[in-house]
Parts: sequence; structure tokens; C-alpha cells
Amino acid sequence: MENDTKKTLTRGDRINIWIRSNFLQGSWNYERIQNGGWVFAMIPALKKFYPEKEEAAVALKRHLEFMQTTPAIVSPILGVTLALEEERANGAPVDDAAIQGLKVGMMGPLAGIGDPVWWYTIRPILGSIAAGLAGTSLNMGVGAALLAPLFFFLSWNIIRLAFMWYTQEMAYKRGSAFTDDIGGGLLKRVTKVSSFLGMFVLGALIERWVSINWAGPNAVVSKIPLSKGAYVDWNHLPAGAKAVQQVINALWSQNPVSGALNSTGTYLTNIKITYLQNVLDSLIPGLTALILLFVCMWLLRRKFSPILIIFGIFIFGILMRWAGLM
Repeated sequence: MENDTKKTLTRGDRINIWIRSNFLQGSWNYERIQNGGWVFAMIPALKKFYPEKEEAAVALKRHLEFMQTTPAIVSPILGVTLALEEERANGAPVDDAAIQGLKVGMMGPLAGIGDPVWWYTIRPILGSIAAGLAGTSLNMGVGAALLAPLFFFLSWNIIRLAFMWYTQEMAYKRGSAFTDDIGGGLLKRVTKVSSFLGMFVLGALIERWVSINWAGPNAVVSKIPLSKGAYVDWNHLPAGAKAVQQVINALWSQNPVSGALNSTGTYLTNIKITYLQNVLDSLIPGLTALILLFVCMWLLRRKFSPILIIFGIFIFGILMRWAGLM
């Protein structure tokens, strides 16, 4: 039936739907997963498109079918569905199967990139930054310590909400043509970029957070006696404050321009001890942590349980400490 007045969603309607889409999992069930939250987001549009009670009831029933995808990725699916419902409400030949089929066809592939991008890339990046802020603010009081969770909460939600609004608007305006963008290699490009970004972040996190130090008493590679003047001679220091001043002058020299303190390379003892960790650091800093990562990846590919791997790392560390290597 043709309508005299075209039914369309205003910006306010779309903002209302965007806000409601944040509650996608607010009514989760084990039969149709997120269908309750999906319908909750669609209600403002369905009321506008189908003012008659009977038509609205049919539309609501149509959207109570199975729904499951990554919560942040639901917006482009919403946008395309809204466009189809709008076309149908204005007399276009769009049937139930077309709307449901497009929704089902999109939620699987989009969830396939949604999980790696949101849960395994963006969230770990923001979490690592927040963890770094928490570590640096521990000695600055309770107020500074609140900066880390506040940063994580705000940054995560600003990125998520902006993405959901932009993709909902883009999909709504593009309509069913949005699926052509997905089929044209967009998913592959997004997945590839997120994979590169994830590997970069993973490498940075390993160097920053995984600490393996081969500097135990039994991890000594060499002991070299030093000549006089290369170490602090504790037996010939003056008494009182002059001794402290002499030690500081022996260990540090002050830059006359910047005032910064630079190490002189003087040792505290007359023997230069080289540990295994010094040798490894001269090759590649963080080499042991990188090897541990590759070992864990290999074990996971061989179907080893992650719990067993974690316990194995604990046991390995305890044994190496007991052996005096760490």
C-alpha cells in the first residue's frame, strides 16, 4: 500500500536507536541470544513505520528471531535493517525473508572481525596503557591511581560509541548497498589491519610486561678483576660526608650545560661480574620473553591446555630460582 507521506527516521529517532543498541545484551537468553535487546533497539523505528497496532505487532514478532553478534558490531546491521524496514513501510516490495536473511547473513561475518578487533586488539591496547598509568601512579596517591580506570572507561566507551554511531549512520544511508562494501573485501582489509596492529601491540606488551632475568648466583658468565681507578676503593675513603661526596663523584658526572647526571662507568667492587642476562641483552633485549612467547604459541597449536601452560611457567620459574639461575 502506497503512503501519501513518506515515513522516514529523523536524526533524533536514530540517536534514540543508537542509545538503545547499547543494551543489546540486557535481555539475553539461551534460545535466541540477543533478540530481546535487538527488538528493544528497533522499537522507536517500528513504532514510526507501523503506527497501527497490528502492523507493529507483526514487525516486532519478525525481529524476535535469533540474533547474535559482537555487541559493538550490531550498529551496521541495525542501520541496514532500518533502511529495509523504511523501504517496506513506504511500499517497497521487501518481504520478511529478505529482512531476516540480510540480518542473519551480516551478523556472522561481522562478528568474525568484531571479536578480534574489539576484544583482542582495541581492548588489550587500552588495558595495557591503563595498566601502565596505574603502575606509574601508585606512589602519587589515591587520586592519581584513579586516573588508570578512568582513562580505560572513558577511552573504551568514546571509541565504542563513536564507532557504533558512525557505522549505524553509514549503513542506514547506504541501505542494502552496504553489503556490497562488505563483500568487496572490506572485511579482509579490516581483519588484516587489525592482525598487524594486534601483533605490534603484542610485541610491545611482551617487552614491557614480561620480565625474565637470568642474573642468579649460578648464572655468572665471567668475573674479571678491575684495575685501580675503575672501581670505588672503599678502604681509602675519607670519613663523614666527604666519603659520600667522593662516591657520588666517582659514579656520576654532571653535564655542565644541562645539569644532568651521567654514569662514569665506575664499578662498586673490584670485580666485574657478567651475568647471562647481560649477554642476552647485548644480543636482543627481551629475547627470553620472546622465546617464551613462541614456545607458548607452539604448545597452543599442539592443543595444550592454557591452564597447563600457565602452571608449567610457574613451575619452571620456581625451579630456575631454586637452581640459582634467576
